[in-house]
Amino acid sequence: MIADKAQTIDKIKVALDEIRPFLKSDGGDISFIDLEDDGTVKVELHGACIGCSVNQMTLKSGVEMTIKKHAPEVSRVLEIGMIKEA
Repeated sequence: MIADKAQTIDKIKVALDEIRPFLKSDGGDISFIDLEDDGTVKVELHGACIGCSVNQMTLKSGVEMTIKKHAPEVSRVLEIGMIKEA
């Protein structure tokens, strides 16, 4: 359970702003979609990130790691495109 959801969302957005330049340099981008009560963050990848063969590695090793550095209360990060496919 997230104690202060608004504060956590602010931290998530700071984390995404930190990683965004790396994604943009490869022709991609990322958007924050939602923070669920269980600490799951939903994001959406854009541009070149959508079809990239390493997007799940980027999501786990780059995006999730950066978000958890800023907001350790986050439990996991999911990309909504992957949720739709599941």
